[in-house]
Amino acid sequence: MQNRISSFPPIIDAQSKILILGSIPGVKSLEMQQYYAHPQNKFWKIMFELLDEKFTEDYATRIEVLKKHHIALWDVIDTCERKGSLDSEIRDEEANQIEELLERYPNIKALYSNGGKSYKNLLKVLGKNFRLPVILLPSTSPLHTVSFERKLEEWVKILEFLK
Repeated sequence: MQNRISSFPPIIDAQSKILILGSIPGVKSLEMQQYYAHPQNKFWKIMFELLDEKFTEDYATRIEVLKKHHIALWDVIDTCERKGSLDSEIRDEEANQIEELLERYPNIKALYSNGGKSYKNLLKVLGKNFRLPVILLPSTSPLHTVSFERKLEEWVKILEFLK
């Protein structure tokens, strides 16, 4: 396949309370070197709505808003081969060191998976006896055709551990 791609470094700090995990960045995100860069991906719109923040296109400001609200961001997959952006096209994947990250950042109280691929891979990586809640959320990808309102209803779950 010869389309080996890599995820980005985690966005996290000592105050982070939750970790949101995607599978691996899509083509547009890799091109822009930004998490959830595809203009039709609803991740940033959902975050700003839930956090009651004024929406912005500025990536640096977006990251600051996440940090202000103690939200960390990363991907379950470190590297893989994939044509295009579909999770179903992912092959020969290698996982990120999520447990090591959680050891370095003990304030993380819950993990949220942005979509099914992230969730399945995360459960594989962490095993059955993992101590933190792992919560599946609907993918914010435009390929997941659930309405924005329905996604927002589910994503409100992230607020539980941010109090």
